[in-house]
Amino acid sequence: MENRIPSRAQCHQLMMHYSMLPNIVEHSNQVMNVSLAITDNLKSGVLVNRNLIMAAALLHDITKTKSLETKEHHDTTGGALLRNLGFPDIAGIVEQHVIIQNFNLEGRLEEREIVYYADKRVLHNRVVTIEKRVQDLIQRYGTTEKIRNQILQNKIQALAVERKIADALAIQLGCAIPLT
Repeated sequence: MENRIPSRAQCHQLMMHYSMLPNIVEHSNQVMNVSLAITDNLKSGVLVNRNLIMAAALLHDITKTKSLETKEHHDTTGGALLRNLGFPDIAGIVEQHVIIQNFNLEGRLEEREIVYYADKRVLHNRVVTIEKRVQDLIQRYGTTEKIRNQILQNKIQALAVERKIADALAIQLGCAIPLT
């Protein structure tokens, strides 16, 4: 079966269909902007699928609105939904936008790493440092020591992904992704 990737307009239709809150739509649009800023400034020879990155960035929080009530893990439910809709490659990225699995600092730059990193740089609809984003996550979700430790562990991984992306860029990371 050929892997399908929805257009930007189709992504926005899905976002509306699944009743994403306006602030989550804004966040997703900004994650897409950061993802594409990275993608569009990669060194020649660093090959990624721009359309896949665009769609996965827009849809990474497709079930976040629902999860606010159900307390489900929106990365897991979002991945399952997108897989059921016939978007397995996007589902795989969405499932790893919170915590990335099997990260290889030495491997080729992957689409999932770009979306994961972009999500770690966007607080609501603003581009911020990883440190600022982590502080916000701890404040909003760090209700237990275990959760706080998981957030801090994820920060270490996000910084490693940042190094990998910086090495793959043709320009300085700060030029590709200015803070807002």
